[in-house]
Amino acid sequence: MSDPTQLSLTALAQAIAKCKISSVEAVQACLDRIAEWQPKLNCFIRVEPEAAFKSAKAVDQALAKRRKLGPLAGVPLAHKDMYYRFGKVATCGSAIRRDWVADTTATALERLGAAGAVNLGTLNMAEFAFGPSGHNWHFGHCRNPWDPSRVTGGSSSGSGSAVAARLAFGALGSDTGGSIRMPAHFCGLAGIKPTTTRVSRAGAMPLSFTLDTVGTLTRTVEDSALMLRIVAGADSADPTASTRRVPDYLAECRKPAKGLRLAIPRKFFFDDLDPAVAKVMDAALAEFKRLGVKLVEVETPDMERVNAAAMLVINAEAATYHRNWMAKTPQLYSDQVRARLQTGMAVTAVQYLDAMRWRGQALREFLALFAKADAVLAPVYVKPTPTIAETDVGGSPNATAIIAAFTRLCRPINYLGLPALSVPGGFAHDMPIGFQLIGRPFDESTLFRLGAAYQRATDWHTRAPKAN
Repeated sequence: MSDPTQLSLTALAQAIAKCKISSVEAVQACLDRIAEWQPKLNCFIRVEPEAAFKSAKAVDQALAKRRKLGPLAGVPLAHKDMYYRFGKVATCGSAIRRDWVADTTATALERLGAAGAVNLGTLNMAEFAFGPSGHNWHFGHCRNPWDPSRVTGGSSSGSGSAVAARLAFGALGSDTGGSIRMPAHFCGLAGIKPTTTRVSRAGAMPLSFTLDTVGTLTRTVEDSALMLRIVAGADSADPTASTRRVPDYLAECRKPAKGLRLAIPRKFFFDDLDPAVAKVMDAALAEFKRLGVKLVEVETPDMERVNAAAMLVINAEAATYHRNWMAKTPQLYSDQVRARLQTGMAVTAVQYLDAMRWRGQALREFLALFAKADAVLAPVYVKPTPTIAETDVGGSPNATAIIAAFTRLCRPINYLGLPALSVPGGFAHDMPIGFQLIGRPFDESTLFRLGAAYQRATDWHTRAPKAN
């Protein structure tokens, strides 16, 4: 096989299992691309070739002996540098934890390892996962492989950049206000933010303890379904992790979308769309209609209020987690993150509790949409991809407005705790544009079914950036 990096995660896993390609060959191909692309993209914080080759050789030797291995045996992955691995530095994209060594391993990493995945290293991210653009003033800004002058989206910036550039076949991200869906949108990937408690958060850096969600970024919807099936499920190390049965998401991807109903919430989600983005949304809706999906126009509850409540919650909870460091070493934060944490410290108990108390009512009102539909389709971001320079605002007075604009269409879904899948839907000004499919609690299956059907009918997900 001439270039294994162009395969999807699912296809590579099958090729390795059938000994059509070795894991060592796949790792070498990824490392060769990393050597070429990393200087341009800055998507890795640490590359670990020796450990990757050791794991890959072990897989190849086991397969040669016809041993049965896990579903990701030999597949090279890399992960956002906020998932702890025992004995390894986990920087969390920060100066404060630049040399911090983890004393535990994240459950999600353990499950991927048990499935046979090979780890290539750790990926760049927004500082403490508290930034939507992909900027990082400590390790350098991560760059979009489609155009390095443009943002990747954050906070899972390295995950989006590395997977899109074909440096790794998949990556863990985290989504507290859109941090998986935005990099997926800007980099042309599938990104699943599952129901909030669907995946254990044990061993993952916390930001907002009621909003944080573990998910994945991959090249295809099927890849995301496979990875989520592996990492999801109950965990004694995280009492908040759901004990619900985890479906075979990959099998759900093979079901047709015909007969499903898709809600289109024009108000709020489609307000002020750039014409180029609107064109992509219209084309996606037309494709779903051709697939036999019924499109239903719906009215949403007051999403501006949902958005405002979500902002209160994330700011207050992040400030709670960071209060000791903010008291002792505030100078170690970037200007933007420090300013956001100071805003969170100004949130009163009454404001926070009001936002939390209203959550149930807001969820009930939004779930009423599903009386008419099986999922909701919405944009991820209203404009074409901005540049790094024009969004490099640090802690300036207009930073709050820019941050709020990035996450406006994603953050409400975190507040409601619902699953959402970002899917590549086209291009605007030579940059990828995605849409998000939003589902009922714990109904990731329907999202995968819709997303996979769309990808069987289109080729946006097969397009890859080219080296300059």
